[in-house]
Amino acid sequence: MEGMEILKPVVALAIWTMVMWVWMYATRIPAITALPKSNDPNADVGWTGAKLEGLIKPSIQWKAHNYNHLHEAPTVFYAVALVLALIGQGGGINLTIAWVYVALRVAHSIFQSTVNKVAPRFGLFVLSSLALMMLVTHAAIAVFTR
Repeated sequence: MEGMEILKPVVALAIWTMVMWVWMYATRIPAITALPKSNDPNADVGWTGAKLEGLIKPSIQWKAHNYNHLHEAPTVFYAVALVLALIGQGGGINLTIAWVYVALRVAHSIFQSTVNKVAPRFGLFVLSSLALMMLVTHAAIAVFTR
């Protein structure tokens, strides 16, 4: 079917999100295990990821922060890419923009999870957001001018 090529970057970003999930827990579980043990058997009852902010190294938490970020703006990407696929507009320039978006999100993930300097990280976020805005605009034009 025409326009379905855009599903490839959708699946690629979903795969990347799972890679970040593995990386997050591969670093977080050993860090949690290394924490001093409490005599209170309920000391860790009801914990959330936020509780870990002061307990484990920030560089460990960066992976979790990024994993959370991959469930924010990318949800708009998934929705708009599916719309573009359904209306047969998932090829050409939209496909290119979708791949650019995915590449920028992967770069953002790697940068945030390793170096985490805010200004360059924000630059990657802005560029990915501009790509996403272009996809939303193209979808809106296609849907509302039919």
